[in-house]
Amino acid sequence: MATKVAKPSVAPSLVEQISRGTQPEEQPQTMANENFDADLIVIGAGPGGYVGAIRAAQLGAKVICVEKEYLGGTCLNWGCIPSKAMIASVERLQHVQHADALGIEIKGEAKMDFPKMMARKEKIVLAQRGGIGMLFKKNGIRHVEGFASFVDAHTIEVTKDGKKETLRAKNFLLAMGSSVIRLNIPGLDGGREEGVWTSDDTVTAPFVPESMLVLGGGAVGTEFSYVFNGLGTKVTLVEMMPTLIPQMDGDLGSELGKLLGRQGIKVMTGSALEKVAKTKKGWKCTVKKGTQTEEIEVQVVLLGVGRKANTENMNLEKIGVKLHKRGVEVADDTFVTHVPNIYAIGDVTGRIQLAHVASAEGICAVTNIIKGTQTKFDYKAVPNCVYTVPEVASVGLTQSEAETKGYEVSVGKANFRIFGKAMAIGEQDGFVKIVADKKYGEVLGVHMIGPHVTDMIAAGVAAINLEATAEWMAGTIHAHPTLAEAMLEAYEDAIGHAIHKM
Repeated sequence: MATKVAKPSVAPSLVEQISRGTQPEEQPQTMANENFDADLIVIGAGPGGYVGAIRAAQLGAKVICVEKEYLGGTCLNWGCIPSKAMIASVERLQHVQHADALGIEIKGEAKMDFPKMMARKEKIVLAQRGGIGMLFKKNGIRHVEGFASFVDAHTIEVTKDGKKETLRAKNFLLAMGSSVIRLNIPGLDGGREEGVWTSDDTVTAPFVPESMLVLGGGAVGTEFSYVFNGLGTKVTLVEMMPTLIPQMDGDLGSELGKLLGRQGIKVMTGSALEKVAKTKKGWKCTVKKGTQTEEIEVQVVLLGVGRKANTENMNLEKIGVKLHKRGVEVADDTFVTHVPNIYAIGDVTGRIQLAHVASAEGICAVTNIIKGTQTKFDYKAVPNCVYTVPEVASVGLTQSEAETKGYEVSVGKANFRIFGKAMAIGEQDGFVKIVADKKYGEVLGVHMIGPHVTDMIAAGVAAINLEATAEWMAGTIHAHPTLAEAMLEAYEDAIGHAIHKM
C-alpha cells in the first residue's frame, strides 16, 4: 500500500535560531573600489561556491555570492545530505529489526513512519541551509538571490522575479554545479507524477513504491536501492558494467553486489534497460543481458545516472569562456578559464563530481585569485564514498589502474569478520584492501567495504598524501578493539606479515 507523505513541519526552535539573536554579527567590509561592487563574485552557493566565498572573505576580499535557488546547492538540498538522512533512518530501522541478535527483546513490530522520516530529513536540510546563511553574515558576504548572466568579463545581470540587478567584480568564480538529465530510453515518457523519478524527485518522494527499477549502479543508484529495499519496496538494480560502483576497485563492486543481493535487492550487472512501456500500475521494463532479455513490471523507474553542467543562458561563450561537452573548460589545474579573471570549479567543469572535491577546489581557486598565486590542485588523493550498508570507501589507484600504469603491486587484504569490534557491534561484512608498490612499498590505493569505512578512509587519504609505505603504516599503532585494526592487518598483509591471517 502506498504511504502518503505529510508536508514536513519545521520546529519553531529551529526557525527562531536562524532568525533571532543567535545569528553572528555581520562583519562590515569596504567597497573593492569605485568601479567594482566586489573583489570576487561567486556564482553558485553549493559546497564549492559557499566554501570558496568564505575562504575569499577570510583572505580579506569583498565577496558577493549569487545563487539562483537555495544555499547549499544540490549536495545539501537534493543530494548528499537528504539522502544520508534517509539512509540513516532505514539503517536504524534495520538495527531495531535485528536487535534480537544482540540480546535485545522488542515487543511489537518495528516499522517506519515515512512522513515522519521525510520531515526529519527536511529539518536537517533547513538547519544546514540556515547555517550557511549565518556563515555568510559572519564573514561579511552579500548573498544575492537570482540567475546570473554575463554582460562582459567584469559584469553580470542577476534576474529574480522579473527584476534585474547589475553587479561588477574584479574576478568571478563559476560554481554553478550540475543538474540531473533524463536519459533517452524508448517508451519512457513522463515525470514524477507518472512514476519516473530522478534523484532529485527521490529525496522528496511522495510515497514508498511497491516496486521499483533503479537504473545505474553507482553511488546514487546503490544508495536509493538500499533505502527503498529497506522500506519494503521490491527493488531491481540495473547496471551496464560488470560490477556495481564501476568507478571503484572491482573487488568492492563485486562484494557490494553480493551483499545487496543478500538483503533482497535484485542486482543485474552487465545489463541495459532497452525499452519501457506504460502499464496501468506503472512500467513494463525490458532489460537485456547479453543475448537474453527479461521483462520486469514496476511501479516506479528511478533514473540514477546522468548529470549536466549548469551553463545554459549565462552568455559564457560570448565573453570568451570556453565550454566543452561536459561543462566549462579550465586552462589548467589552477582553475582559471580562458578569461583571466574568471575561474571555475566543481561539477560545472565536468571533472570529478564530488562535494568535497568542489570545496577543496574552491579553496585552491580563491587563494590563487586573491593572493595572485598559481598553485595547481593535486588530485592524487581524492576519497570516494558510497553510503549503502555496508558502506564503501576508496582512495588512490585501484589494483587494475596501478597495474595498467606499470606498477608491480603488492596487495594486502583483511576481512572485518575476524576482529573483535566488528563482532561486538554485529557488523562483520566486508574487508579492507591495500594496493602498494612492491618495489618501494608506497601505498597506492586504499579500498574498503564495511561498517563506518567512509569515516575511516581519511586515514588512507593521509597515507597517500604523505607518500607513506605499507611498512610504515604497518608500524603505526592502531587502537584495539577498533574497526581500524582491519586497516593495520591489510597493511601487514601487503608486506607479508599479517598476524591474524589463517
